[in-house]
Amino acid sequence: MNEGETKRYSDLEIDLLIDDISAIAIEAIERAAAEAARAAALAALEREAAALAAQASLRRDVEKWKNETETAKKAGRMNTILAASFGLFGGLLFGAGGVMIILGNK
Repeated sequence: MNEGETKRYSDLEIDLLIDDISAIAIEAIERAAAEAARAAALAALEREAAALAAQASLRRDVEKWKNETETAKKAGRMNTILAASFGLFGGLLFGAGGVMIILGNK
């Protein structure tokens, strides 16, 4: 065969070439599909990890708010007790002072 001549393939050679190319294409498609499935699974795992991290953060925030609320309730109770005590003590002093004034005027 010279440089300028065209090579002629038989029908059998063409069929074998098509079979080889088809097998290679199918293998490439299967690899691409497997890689896409792995990528989708990884993306789902990343989303799940992010959701779990957000949930853990939310739980920490809720616990913090709960502790702050408990602290505020305790402080509020103490302030109420102090205010009631001062009010009662002041009332007794005012009442006793009034009684002394009244008794002192007689």
